[in-house]
Amino acid sequence: MRVLIVDDERLARAELRRLLAAFPDVEVVGEATHVEQARQQVEALAPDLLLLDIQMPGGTGFDVLEHLDEPPDVIFTTAYDAHAVRAFSVNALDYLLKPIEAERLAEALERVRQRGHVPQAPESSRPTGTPLERVFVRDGERCWLVQLAQVPLISSEGNYSRLHLPGHQPLLLRSLSYLEEKLDPARFFRASRQHLINLDFVETLEPGPGGTLVARLRGGPEVEMSRRQSLRFRERMSL
Repeated sequence: MRVLIVDDERLARAELRRLLAAFPDVEVVGEATHVEQARQQVEALAPDLLLLDIQMPGGTGFDVLEHLDEPPDVIFTTAYDAHAVRAFSVNALDYLLKPIEAERLAEALERVRQRGHVPQAPESSRPTGTPLERVFVRDGERCWLVQLAQVPLISSEGNYSRLHLPGHQPLLLRSLSYLEEKLDPARFFRASRQHLINLDFVETLEPGPGGTLVARLRGGPEVEMSRRQSLRFRERMSL
């Protein structure tokens, strides 16, 4: 995967290079610090991916894209979330907030691979990081960051997941199995094929039918665990 870094801050470019060094299938082919230079570099280097800052001398990251006939895949990297809606309107694959976390960068690069424009990286080359702590969600025209520690319940909706928060339930474009692998196992427990529960929100446990357990979540619904997961939960909690 050939990557062009576009950012006017030297330290930000250096940090991206450091993070990208963990991915054997990624090659940083160049850097640009302003809009016109970015356009020239894209034309000359034909990168697969732009890691593109928004605010820079001579215009914005959006200005870079507007003057490209065939822009490469784009991941925006910025210190602000105010441009998120516009970023997705120009088909950006992801929107990373600085300081960029290795785990979020790994997710974003995987989205690029899944587009089919670049080879898939072998599993062994994908770095494992700290548990996923926050996600960027979109609900209509609204985009925001969600701290996962504040989510009592996550339910499955096919290949996607629904975050159950007080007052709103945004859809996350990740499967429940993916989240189970990435979330902190000390906090989140797979209650059934349909549900992940946040153990910090469990108020009471009651016996359910057929030896199952029913968890009542603070500020949320009751969730019946499957028989297998009820057994695992009892073993885990020494019940």
